[in-house]
Amino acid sequence: MNLARTFRCQLGTLPFTYLGLPLGTTKPRVDDYMPLMDRTEKRLTLVSSFLTQAGRLQLINSVLSSLPIYAMCNLKIPIVVLEFIDRARRHCLWTGSELNAKKKSLVAWTKATKPKNKGGLGVVELRSQNEALLIKHLDKFYNKRDIPWVNMIWQTYYSQGQIPHAATNKGSFWWRDLLNLCDKFRGVASCTVGNGTTVLFWLDVWNGHHLQQKLPRLFSFAKDQKISVANFLSVTDMYEHFHLPLSDQAQQEYLELQSAKLANKRTR
Repeated sequence: MNLARTFRCQLGTLPFTYLGLPLGTTKPRVDDYMPLMDRTEKRLTLVSSFLTQAGRLQLINSVLSSLPIYAMCNLKIPIVVLEFIDRARRHCLWTGSELNAKKKSLVAWTKATKPKNKGGLGVVELRSQNEALLIKHLDKFYNKRDIPWVNMIWQTYYSQGQIPHAATNKGSFWWRDLLNLCDKFRGVASCTVGNGTTVLFWLDVWNGHHLQQKLPRLFSFAKDQKISVANFLSVTDMYEHFHLPLSDQAQQEYLELQSAKLANKRTR
């Protein structure tokens, strides 16, 4: 009875902080990030008002921009929280301290977050950094690194041969947030084909080609535009993959695809 009562009490206190992060069965709310926001505000001490402009810029990149990195490595931070941190960084740069102090900015914030070699001040852009840090998890996932959470997700949701970015979003809020970044990850990554079960034949970049763009007319006749490389190449007669009859342009692209497939077989 005591164990059951304790378990019910723990469920009633979700979400709670674990290793500095809000943990729960649902996506953390803005209120759950208040410790991070409070730490950011406390860093705006009166000392910063005595720093030079270059000193404040260094304080922003070394301290204020570094405070949310641990959280951004693991969670997609709400825009409201990132805007609060941006407001604190703006006040630090132009005012020195006091979040409520009024002083005009000398440069637009969008320009301040550009790299110095592009005319900006080199202030870290938090939204892009948050996405970049989360995309690292997708790199581990698609390369099937020997990590417990990677193995668990593959076995739980994709054990039947589904391709994650071709299937409907499923799983926890954390995994769905990562899947929403799949298009950006695929835009900067290329596939090295192994058995071809996790690579889309038309929509992924593999062997240096993006077949949807290279063979657009033929792609428009495809029965399954999200077919994997393994399933496409497993069929002897490639006409089975297309709605017939093909147009003249699609037929020309089909012959190009067929010759590329035969050339690929000879080089194996």
